[in-house]
Amino acid sequence: MPDVRLASPQGKWILLTTVLGSSMAMLDSTVVNVALPRIGHDLDADLAALQWTVNAYMVTLAGLILLGGSLGDRYGRRKIFALGVVWFAAASLLCGLAPSPAVLIAARALQGIGGALLTPGSLALIQASFDPDDRSRAVGLWSGFGGIGAAVGPFLGGWLVAGPGWRWVFLLNVPLALLCVPVALRHVPESADHRAHGRFDVLGAALGALALALLTYALIEARGGSAAVAVTAVAGLAAAVAFVRVERHRPDPMLPPDVFASRQFTAVNLVTLCVYAAFGGFFFLTALQLQVVAGYSPLAAGTALLPTTALMLLFSSRSGALADRTGPRLPLTAGPLLCAAAMLLMLRVGKDADYLTDGLPALLVMGAGMVTLVAPLTATVLASVDATRAGLASGINNAAARAAGLVAVAALPLLAGMGPEAYRSPAAFDAAFDRAMPMCAGVLVLGSAVAFALVRRPGPGCRRPECRTHGSVTAPPLEAGAGGSRGA
Repeated sequence: MPDVRLASPQGKWILLTTVLGSSMAMLDSTVVNVALPRIGHDLDADLAALQWTVNAYMVTLAGLILLGGSLGDRYGRRKIFALGVVWFAAASLLCGLAPSPAVLIAARALQGIGGALLTPGSLALIQASFDPDDRSRAVGLWSGFGGIGAAVGPFLGGWLVAGPGWRWVFLLNVPLALLCVPVALRHVPESADHRAHGRFDVLGAALGALALALLTYALIEARGGSAAVAVTAVAGLAAAVAFVRVERHRPDPMLPPDVFASRQFTAVNLVTLCVYAAFGGFFFLTALQLQVVAGYSPLAAGTALLPTTALMLLFSSRSGALADRTGPRLPLTAGPLLCAAAMLLMLRVGKDADYLTDGLPALLVMGAGMVTLVAPLTATVLASVDATRAGLASGINNAAARAAGLVAVAALPLLAGMGPEAYRSPAAFDAAFDRAMPMCAGVLVLGSAVAFALVRRPGPGCRRPECRTHGSVTAPPLEAGAGGSRGA
């Protein structure tokens, strides 16, 4: 039984190691976008290579994160967490030393595997280690410190890119891992879910990751219109169909189809797909727009994005409390509409744009929209299934968010007409950006309509999440379910 008290020295060490581990993945997901223009110039990479720099990480993370949670339950959460941190740091070192775009992309895919191992484990360790009376506070502190990391991530990334260089965006993970792993092995108690049984759904995880990778490749390379692209697209769809068939017939599937019997759960995940597709495209393109077109330095571009995460960190818990009183339908309808308005306001950010009058209003509205919807989204996911499946539900929602983001990064430049060298031409990139933002806004309006039509107030007595503070803008936080983190 978990019995560590938060105020004890061991409790503080547990909190420190989980924050360090999750911060590695959190920082990496928020700082890389700011570094993309400099990476492209230094490695002579085209736009497709920059897209893969983001998406190679997301493909393996989204495809394997459910499996990562299950491995921790079976073989020990501390063991899998520490393995994930070491793996992530080794892949980060390879990223920092990459001599070419191909090596960087391969290393980013390896990073995603490490992220899939450590991300579910960080919160599962808190859930399994602390006394129940301290657990909510420990989760809140973990989430709050993670939010601070997400808030400073773009600023830190900009400073590193403008100073020591973009490679330090990745190399910074190595000293963090050297601190995190010894603390975990010395101070964090091992835990596992003794109820975990059956075979791991390795085939399902492999098919899911393969489908994402093939479809992403087809979208990124579709500009050429070659036969290879068409074959890859067909193969990706075939892998997706095979994934669904495998999950329907396995006795212990990674993604149990019956969880979607809940209309509320299905509706909220549809909203998630729309919202995080728009977010993924927005933050990928905005980091480039600020530098390529508006002429910002990497540090200025990273600093410019701070308002969104700062607002989430400050007000998301209040938004969650408000949603408890009003029900999720209102915030999940209004939040995407605010974000859509923000993306239309971003059309004012062009050449020689003034930050205070052009950029800041859009980013403040964006932050307000995210504050309105992110915490209620997570709460509604958890409330829409039985408490024993809350970890699984949160993991599915997290994987859906990441998959939506990677598809957006792959598809949006294609739909907006960005050529391979678009980021080298301010005029060409600005024109494509002006076409992309209304597309993102349209997807958000669709998500708002789905929420208005299908989301309803949860019934009395449903489970509320312990994680009520949100600082990440890349995906909803994971939350360990009762008794473990299977699939979390």
